[in-house]
Amino acid sequence: MANETPTTGLELRSLVKSEGVLELSLAEVPVAAPGPDEVVVRIEASPINPSDLGLLVGAADMSTAVQSGTADRPVVTASIPPQFMRAMAARTGESMAVGNEAGGVVIAAGSSPAAQALIGKTVGIIGGAMYAQYRVVRAVECLVLKDGATAEQGASCFVNPLTSLAMTEVMRSEGHTALVHTAAASNLGQMLNKICIKDGIQLVNIVRSAEQAKILREIGAVHVVDSSSPTFMEDLVGALVETGATIAFDAIGGGKLAGQILTAMEIAANKTAKVYSRYGSTTYKQVYIYGGLDTRPTELNRGFGMAWGLGGWLLTPFLQKIGAAEANRLRQRVVDELTTTFASHYTARVSLAGALTLEALTAYNAKATGTKYLITPQV
Repeated sequence: MANETPTTGLELRSLVKSEGVLELSLAEVPVAAPGPDEVVVRIEASPINPSDLGLLVGAADMSTAVQSGTADRPVVTASIPPQFMRAMAARTGESMAVGNEAGGVVIAAGSSPAAQALIGKTVGIIGGAMYAQYRVVRAVECLVLKDGATAEQGASCFVNPLTSLAMTEVMRSEGHTALVHTAAASNLGQMLNKICIKDGIQLVNIVRSAEQAKILREIGAVHVVDSSSPTFMEDLVGALVETGATIAFDAIGGGKLAGQILTAMEIAANKTAKVYSRYGSTTYKQVYIYGGLDTRPTELNRGFGMAWGLGGWLLTPFLQKIGAAEANRLRQRVVDELTTTFASHYTARVSLAGALTLEALTAYNAKATGTKYLITPQV
Protein backbone atom coordinates (compact mmCIF):
# COMPACT_ATOMS: atom_id res chain seq x y z
CA MET A 1 0.00 0.00 0.00
CA ALA A 2 1.57 3.27 -1.13
CA ASN A 3 -0.65 5.83 0.63
CA GLU A 4 -2.34 5.94 4.00
CA THR A 5 -5.93 4.77 3.76
CA PRO A 6 -8.64 6.81 5.53
CA THR A 7 -9.93 4.83 8.46
CA THR A 8 -13.61 5.80 8.14
CA GLY A 9 -15.99 7.48 5.74
CA LEU A 10 -19.66 8.29 5.33
CA GLU A 11 -21.96 5.95 3.45
CA LEU A 12 -25.65 6.27 2.57
CA ARG A 13 -27.78 3.42 3.92
CA SER A 14 -31.30 2.16 3.22
CA LEU A 15 -33.08 0.06 5.85
CA VAL A 16 -36.49 -1.61 5.69
CA LYS A 17 -37.83 -2.22 9.19
CA SER A 18 -40.16 -5.06 10.09
CA GLU A 19 -42.86 -2.63 11.20
CA GLY A 20 -43.19 -1.37 7.62
CA VAL A 21 -40.93 1.67 7.68
CA LEU A 22 -38.14 2.69 5.31
CA GLU A 23 -35.24 4.53 6.96
CA LEU A 24 -32.58 6.39 4.98
CA SER A 25 -29.52 7.65 6.82
CA LEU A 26 -25.78 8.22 6.71
CA ALA A 27 -23.46 5.84 8.54
CA GLU A 28 -19.83 6.24 9.54
CA VAL A 29 -18.22 3.04 8.28
CA PRO A 30 -14.67 1.70 8.42
CA VAL A 31 -12.58 1.83 5.23
CA ALA A 32 -10.74 -1.47 4.88
CA ALA A 33 -7.09 -1.51 3.94
CA PRO A 34 -6.79 -2.74 0.34
CA GLY A 35 -5.65 -6.29 -0.33
CA PRO A 36 -2.77 -6.97 -2.76
CA ASP A 37 -4.99 -6.63 -5.84
CA GLU A 38 -7.28 -3.89 -4.51
CA VAL A 39 -7.36 -0.10 -4.49
CA VAL A 40 -9.07 2.58 -2.41
CA VAL A 41 -11.04 5.07 -4.51
CA ARG A 42 -12.01 8.47 -3.16
CA ILE A 43 -15.51 8.85 -4.62
CA GLU A 44 -16.00 12.25 -6.21
CA ALA A 45 -19.28 11.69 -8.04
CA SER A 46 -22.03 9.07 -8.24
CA PRO A 47 -25.25 9.37 -10.30
CA ILE A 48 -28.76 8.54 -9.14
CA ASN A 49 -30.09 6.20 -11.83
CA PRO A 50 -33.63 4.76 -11.92
CA SER A 51 -32.07 1.37 -11.15
CA ASP A 52 -30.67 2.81 -7.90
CA LEU A 53 -34.07 3.94 -6.69
CA GLY A 54 -35.38 0.39 -6.41
CA LEU A 55 -32.90 -0.26 -3.61
CA LEU A 56 -32.85 3.24 -2.18
CA VAL A 57 -36.59 3.70 -1.61
CA GLY A 58 -37.94 0.24 -2.37
CA ALA A 59 -41.72 0.06 -2.15
CA ALA A 60 -42.05 2.95 0.28
CA ASP A 61 -44.74 5.56 -0.18
CA MET A 62 -42.52 8.64 -0.37
CA SER A 63 -45.51 10.95 0.02
CA THR A 64 -45.37 9.94 3.70
CA ALA A 65 -41.65 10.79 4.05
CA VAL A 66 -40.52 12.71 7.11
CA GLN A 67 -37.07 14.20 7.63
CA SER A 68 -35.38 14.32 11.03
CA GLY A 69 -31.84 14.22 12.40
CA THR A 70 -29.44 17.09 11.72
CA ALA A 71 -28.30 18.96 8.62
CA ASP A 72 -25.09 16.91 8.55
CA ARG A 73 -26.73 13.62 9.48
CA PRO A 74 -30.30 13.68 8.18
CA VAL A 75 -32.63 10.73 8.62
CA VAL A 76 -35.63 10.17 6.36
CA THR A 77 -38.43 7.74 7.19
CA ALA A 78 -41.41 6.71 5.08
CA SER A 79 -44.19 4.18 5.37
CA ILE A 80 -44.26 1.01 3.28
CA PRO A 81 -47.80 -0.14 2.39
CA PRO A 82 -48.52 -3.52 4.05
CA GLN A 83 -49.25 -5.23 0.72
CA PHE A 84 -45.66 -4.55 -0.40
CA MET A 85 -43.87 -5.79 2.71
CA ARG A 86 -43.80 -9.39 1.43
CA ALA A 87 -41.71 -8.22 -1.54
CA MET A 88 -39.33 -6.53 0.94
CA ALA A 89 -38.92 -9.63 3.12
CA ALA A 90 -35.46 -10.57 1.85
CA ARG A 91 -33.97 -7.21 2.88
CA THR A 92 -35.98 -6.48 6.02
CA GLY A 93 -33.73 -5.60 8.94
CA GLU A 94 -30.59 -5.26 6.80
CA SER A 95 -29.01 -1.82 6.47
CA MET A 96 -28.03 -1.76 2.80
CA ALA A 97 -25.49 0.42 1.01
CA VAL A 98 -26.72 2.05 -2.20
CA GLY A 99 -25.33 3.29 -5.53
CA ASN A 100 -24.36 1.30 -8.61
CA GLU A 101 -21.55 3.34 -10.15
CA ALA A 102 -19.20 6.22 -9.48
CA GLY A 103 -16.16 8.15 -10.56
CA GLY A 104 -13.20 8.97 -8.36
CA VAL A 105 -9.47 9.00 -7.78
CA VAL A 106 -7.36 6.08 -6.57
CA ILE A 107 -5.68 7.22 -3.34
CA ALA A 108 -4.20 3.97 -2.07
CA ALA A 109 -3.37 0.56 -3.48
CA GLY A 110 -2.31 -2.92 -2.55
CA SER A 111 1.07 -4.42 -3.32
CA SER A 112 0.42 -5.92 -6.77
CA PRO A 113 1.86 -4.06 -9.80
CA ALA A 114 -1.60 -3.72 -11.32
CA ALA A 115 -2.94 -2.04 -8.19
CA GLN A 116 0.11 0.17 -7.70
CA ALA A 117 -0.14 1.39 -11.30
CA LEU A 118 -3.52 2.95 -10.54
CA ILE A 119 -2.43 5.31 -7.76
CA GLY A 120 -3.46 8.84 -8.68
CA LYS A 121 -5.56 7.69 -11.64
CA THR A 122 -9.09 8.95 -12.24
CA VAL A 123 -11.34 5.93 -12.70
CA GLY A 124 -14.90 4.83 -13.17
CA ILE A 125 -16.12 1.97 -10.99
CA ILE A 126 -19.24 -0.15 -10.57
CA GLY A 127 -20.31 -2.69 -8.00
CA GLY A 128 -22.70 -1.18 -5.46
CA ALA A 129 -22.23 0.89 -2.28
CA MET A 130 -21.08 3.90 -4.33
CA TYR A 131 -23.00 6.55 -2.39
CA ALA A 132 -20.02 6.77 -0.08
CA GLN A 133 -16.87 8.80 0.43
CA TYR A 134 -14.51 5.86 -0.16
CA ARG A 135 -14.77 2.48 -1.83
CA VAL A 136 -12.37 -0.46 -1.89
CA VAL A 137 -12.52 -2.38 -5.19
CA ARG A 138 -10.39 -4.79 -7.16
CA ALA A 139 -7.91 -3.08 -9.46
CA VAL A 140 -9.20 -5.04 -12.43
CA GLU A 141 -12.66 -3.54 -11.92
CA CYS A 142 -11.44 0.03 -12.40
CA LEU A 143 -12.02 1.70 -15.76
CA VAL A 144 -9.10 4.09 -16.18
CA LEU A 145 -10.18 7.32 -17.84
CA LYS A 146 -8.13 9.21 -20.39
CA ASP A 147 -5.92 12.06 -19.23
CA GLY A 148 -8.00 15.17 -18.67
CA ALA A 149 -11.24 13.32 -18.05
CA THR A 150 -12.91 14.18 -14.76
CA ALA A 151 -14.41 11.93 -12.12
CA GLU A 152 -17.78 13.51 -12.85
CA GLN A 153 -17.49 12.52 -16.51
CA GLY A 154 -16.54 9.01 -15.47
CA ALA A 155 -19.27 8.67 -12.85
CA SER A 156 -21.83 7.47 -15.40
CA CYS A 157 -19.58 5.41 -17.64
CA PHE A 158 -21.14 2.03 -16.87
CA VAL A 159 -24.91 1.74 -16.46
CA ASN A 160 -26.26 3.95 -19.25
CA PRO A 161 -23.38 3.68 -21.76
CA LEU A 162 -23.03 -0.09 -21.51
CA THR A 163 -26.80 -0.63 -21.48
CA SER A 164 -27.26 1.40 -24.66
CA LEU A 165 -24.31 -0.31 -26.36
CA ALA A 166 -25.59 -3.71 -25.27
CA MET A 167 -28.96 -3.05 -26.88
CA THR A 168 -27.32 -2.75 -30.28
CA GLU A 169 -25.26 -5.87 -29.60
CA VAL A 170 -28.40 -7.86 -28.74
CA MET A 171 -30.10 -6.51 -31.85
CA ARG A 172 -27.31 -7.81 -34.08
CA SER A 173 -26.79 -11.11 -32.30
CA GLU A 174 -30.49 -12.01 -32.50
CA GLY A 175 -30.73 -11.23 -36.21
CA HIS A 176 -32.59 -7.92 -36.11
CA THR A 177 -31.57 -4.90 -38.17
CA ALA A 178 -33.28 -2.00 -36.38
CA LEU A 179 -34.73 -1.38 -32.93
CA VAL A 180 -37.30 0.48 -30.86
CA HIS A 181 -36.66 2.22 -27.54
CA THR A 182 -39.13 3.68 -25.03
CA ALA A 183 -38.60 6.56 -22.59
CA ALA A 184 -36.28 7.53 -25.37
CA ALA A 185 -35.43 11.09 -24.32
CA SER A 186 -33.66 9.92 -21.17
CA ASN A 187 -29.89 10.18 -20.74
CA LEU A 188 -29.66 6.56 -21.83
CA GLY A 189 -31.99 7.18 -24.77
CA GLN A 190 -29.90 10.10 -25.98
CA MET A 191 -26.78 7.94 -25.83
CA LEU A 192 -28.54 5.20 -27.80
CA ASN A 193 -29.46 7.73 -30.49
CA LYS A 194 -25.86 8.88 -30.78
CA ILE A 195 -24.67 5.27 -31.09
CA CYS A 196 -27.24 4.46 -33.75
CA ILE A 197 -26.52 7.61 -35.74
CA LYS A 198 -22.79 6.89 -35.64
CA ASP A 199 -23.19 3.18 -36.45
CA GLY A 200 -25.89 3.58 -39.10
CA ILE A 201 -28.62 1.76 -37.15
CA GLN A 202 -32.28 2.63 -37.68
CA LEU A 203 -33.89 3.53 -34.35
CA VAL A 204 -37.53 4.22 -33.49
CA ASN A 205 -37.85 6.43 -30.41
CA ILE A 206 -41.03 6.39 -28.31
CA VAL A 207 -41.48 9.42 -26.05
CA ARG A 208 -44.31 10.72 -23.90
CA SER A 209 -44.51 14.39 -24.90
CA ALA A 210 -43.78 16.87 -27.67
CA GLU A 211 -41.05 18.40 -25.49
CA GLN A 212 -39.25 15.06 -25.29
CA ALA A 213 -39.58 14.59 -29.05
CA LYS A 214 -37.92 17.98 -29.54
CA ILE A 215 -34.95 16.93 -27.38
CA LEU A 216 -34.27 13.94 -29.62
CA ARG A 217 -34.79 15.70 -32.93
CA GLU A 218 -32.29 18.35 -31.88
CA ILE A 219 -29.59 15.67 -31.57
CA GLY A 220 -30.42 14.16 -34.95
CA ALA A 221 -33.05 11.51 -34.24
CA VAL A 222 -35.11 10.68 -37.35
CA HIS A 223 -37.95 8.47 -36.10
CA VAL A 224 -39.66 9.89 -33.01
CA VAL A 225 -43.24 9.00 -32.05
CA ASP A 226 -45.22 10.43 -29.16
CA SER A 227 -47.30 7.94 -27.15
CA SER A 228 -49.54 10.78 -25.92
CA SER A 229 -50.57 11.65 -29.49
CA PRO A 230 -53.99 10.48 -30.76
CA THR A 231 -52.20 9.18 -33.87
CA PHE A 232 -49.60 7.23 -31.88
CA MET A 233 -50.32 3.77 -33.29
CA GLU A 234 -50.52 5.06 -36.85
CA ASP A 235 -47.25 6.95 -36.39
CA LEU A 236 -45.57 3.94 -34.81
CA VAL A 237 -46.62 1.59 -37.59
CA GLY A 238 -45.31 4.06 -40.16
CA ALA A 239 -41.93 4.26 -38.44
CA LEU A 240 -41.74 0.46 -38.19
CA VAL A 241 -42.57 0.03 -41.88
CA GLU A 242 -39.84 2.50 -42.77
CA THR A 243 -37.17 1.04 -40.49
CA GLY A 244 -38.08 -2.65 -40.33
CA ALA A 245 -37.50 -2.66 -36.57
CA THR A 246 -38.52 -5.95 -34.95
CA ILE A 247 -36.90 -5.69 -31.51
CA ALA A 248 -37.71 -3.23 -28.73
CA PHE A 249 -36.27 -2.32 -25.35
CA ASP A 250 -38.93 -1.01 -23.01
CA ALA A 251 -38.10 1.05 -19.92
CA ILE A 252 -41.76 1.61 -19.04
CA GLY A 253 -42.74 -1.99 -18.25
CA GLY A 254 -46.31 -1.59 -17.05
CA GLY A 255 -49.48 -0.77 -18.91
CA LYS A 256 -50.25 -1.34 -22.59
CA LEU A 257 -47.10 -0.06 -24.30
CA ALA A 258 -45.24 -3.37 -24.75
CA GLY A 259 -48.35 -4.93 -26.29
CA GLN A 260 -48.88 -1.89 -28.51
CA ILE A 261 -45.34 -2.21 -29.83
CA LEU A 262 -45.82 -5.88 -30.68
CA THR A 263 -49.14 -5.11 -32.34
CA ALA A 264 -47.60 -2.31 -34.40
CA MET A 265 -44.75 -4.61 -35.44
CA GLU A 266 -47.32 -7.19 -36.59
CA ILE A 267 -49.26 -4.62 -38.59
CA ALA A 268 -46.03 -3.38 -40.18
CA ALA A 269 -44.98 -6.93 -41.07
CA ASN A 270 -48.36 -7.70 -42.65
CA LYS A 271 -48.16 -4.62 -44.85
CA THR A 272 -45.35 -6.32 -46.80
CA ALA A 273 -46.45 -9.95 -46.38
CA LYS A 274 -47.00 -11.86 -49.62
CA VAL A 275 -48.96 -14.76 -48.11
CA TYR A 276 -51.83 -14.66 -45.61
CA SER A 277 -51.60 -16.83 -42.50
CA ARG A 278 -54.32 -17.24 -39.90
CA TYR A 279 -51.56 -17.49 -37.30
CA GLY A 280 -50.25 -14.04 -38.13
CA SER A 281 -47.01 -13.02 -39.78
CA THR A 282 -43.95 -15.24 -39.62
CA THR A 283 -41.78 -12.23 -38.74
CA TYR A 284 -40.45 -12.73 -35.22
CA LYS A 285 -41.05 -9.76 -32.94
CA GLN A 286 -39.31 -9.28 -29.57
CA VAL A 287 -39.82 -6.83 -26.71
CA TYR A 288 -37.41 -6.79 -23.78
CA ILE A 289 -38.57 -5.01 -20.62
CA TYR A 290 -35.55 -3.58 -18.81
CA GLY A 291 -37.19 -0.99 -16.55
CA GLY A 292 -40.27 -0.29 -14.47
CA LEU A 293 -41.15 3.38 -14.82
CA ASP A 294 -44.79 2.22 -14.82
CA THR A 295 -45.34 -0.22 -11.96
CA ARG A 296 -48.74 -1.45 -13.16
CA PRO A 297 -49.14 -4.97 -14.62
CA THR A 298 -48.02 -5.41 -18.22
CA GLU A 299 -51.08 -5.71 -20.48
CA LEU A 300 -51.05 -7.72 -23.71
CA ASN A 301 -53.92 -7.76 -26.20
CA ARG A 302 -52.51 -10.75 -28.16
CA GLY A 303 -53.24 -9.09 -31.49
CA PHE A 304 -49.83 -9.86 -32.92
CA GLY A 305 -49.87 -13.44 -34.16
CA MET A 306 -47.74 -16.23 -32.74
CA ALA A 307 -44.19 -15.22 -33.72
CA TRP A 308 -43.28 -13.01 -30.79
CA GLY A 309 -41.47 -12.88 -27.49
CA LEU A 310 -41.67 -10.79 -24.32
CA GLY A 311 -39.02 -11.05 -21.64
CA GLY A 312 -36.97 -9.26 -19.06
CA TRP A 313 -33.46 -8.00 -19.76
CA LEU A 314 -30.67 -6.69 -17.55
CA LEU A 315 -27.16 -5.49 -18.33
CA THR A 316 -25.15 -7.56 -15.85
CA PRO A 317 -26.33 -11.00 -17.04
CA PHE A 318 -25.70 -9.87 -20.62
CA LEU A 319 -22.11 -8.88 -19.84
CA GLN A 320 -21.55 -12.19 -18.08
CA LYS A 321 -22.95 -14.02 -21.09
CA ILE A 322 -20.69 -12.35 -23.67
CA GLY A 323 -17.54 -12.84 -21.58
CA ALA A 324 -14.68 -10.62 -20.43
CA ALA A 325 -13.11 -9.95 -23.83
CA GLU A 326 -16.31 -8.66 -25.43
CA ALA A 327 -17.30 -6.74 -22.30
CA ASN A 328 -13.89 -5.04 -22.29
CA ARG A 329 -14.36 -4.09 -25.94
CA LEU A 330 -17.57 -2.29 -25.03
CA ARG A 331 -15.95 -0.61 -22.03
CA GLN A 332 -13.08 0.64 -24.19
CA ARG A 333 -15.52 2.28 -26.58
CA VAL A 334 -17.09 4.08 -23.63
CA VAL A 335 -13.67 5.40 -22.58
CA ASP A 336 -12.87 6.48 -26.14
CA GLU A 337 -16.18 8.35 -26.57
CA LEU A 338 -16.76 9.43 -22.96
CA THR A 339 -17.12 13.15 -23.70
CA THR A 340 -19.10 12.74 -26.93
CA THR A 341 -21.39 9.74 -27.47
CA PHE A 342 -21.52 8.83 -23.78
CA ALA A 343 -21.54 12.26 -22.16
CA SER A 344 -24.02 12.54 -19.30
CA HIS A 345 -25.79 15.73 -18.27
CA TYR A 346 -26.88 16.49 -14.71
CA THR A 347 -29.55 18.90 -13.57
CA ALA A 348 -28.45 19.03 -9.93
CA ARG A 349 -25.57 18.06 -7.68
CA VAL A 350 -26.07 17.21 -4.02
CA SER A 351 -23.89 16.09 -1.14
CA LEU A 352 -24.56 12.83 0.67
CA ALA A 353 -26.55 14.78 3.25
CA GLY A 354 -28.23 16.82 0.52
CA ALA A 355 -29.46 13.63 -1.14
CA LEU A 356 -31.53 12.97 2.00
CA THR A 357 -33.51 16.19 1.98
CA LEU A 358 -37.18 15.88 1.14
CA GLU A 359 -36.82 18.37 -1.71
CA ALA A 360 -34.08 16.36 -3.42
CA LEU A 361 -35.79 13.01 -2.76
CA THR A 362 -39.02 14.24 -4.32
CA ALA A 363 -37.18 15.52 -7.39
CA TYR A 364 -35.04 12.51 -8.24
CA ASN A 365 -37.62 9.91 -7.20
CA ALA A 366 -40.02 11.40 -9.77
CA LYS A 367 -37.81 9.81 -12.50
CA ALA A 368 -38.66 12.69 -14.81
CA THR A 369 -37.00 12.72 -18.22
CA GLY A 370 -34.26 15.33 -18.32
CA THR A 371 -33.81 15.32 -14.54
CA LYS A 372 -30.65 13.56 -13.36
CA TYR A 373 -29.03 14.03 -9.97
CA LEU A 374 -25.38 13.55 -9.11
CA ILE A 375 -24.16 12.85 -5.58
CA THR A 376 -20.82 14.46 -4.72
CA PRO A 377 -19.74 12.69 -1.50
CA GLN A 378 -16.71 14.84 -0.74
CA VAL A 379 -18.71 18.09 -0.49
